[in-house]
Amino acid sequence: MGYGIWLVILGVLGAANLIIAKRPDAADAIAKLTPYQGWIGALSALGGVIGIVMSILGIGLLSIAPILWITSLGGAVLQAALGLLLGVGVIKSFIKDPAAQAKMDETIAKLAPKQGVLGLVAIAFGIWVIVANVLFTAAAAAA
Repeated sequence: MGYGIWLVILGVLGAANLIIAKRPDAADAIAKLTPYQGWIGALSALGGVIGIVMSILGIGLLSIAPILWITSLGGAVLQAALGLLLGVGVIKSFIKDPAAQAKMDETIAKLAPKQGVLGLVAIAFGIWVIVANVLFTAAAAAA
């Protein structure tokens, strides 16, 4: 459930401009998260990459629990993409190789136009993770 909440927070930061345009009253709440955006993004990018690797290594789960595997991979991809967008400043401070920084700038240029949409998808996906956690936990307890 915590993972779903993290995706929602990440999505809110990613889609902050779209959310504030529709709900100006949300600006204060989002502004409280903004100072931590770089670190939230950097940690999310790292966690997303680890999640992608773990999903690929656990591909056998696809035949046993496809919804769980797809949810895991989808969340990890969203987490890595939004984390990279939001944490690029912090991540660049750790990368000294100019070629790697140039590659990161290239990736950011491709992802940046999609940031708002990725944020909204992450919010929806985070809510799905929370709901699925509740449903599957209740089903497992009933079994």
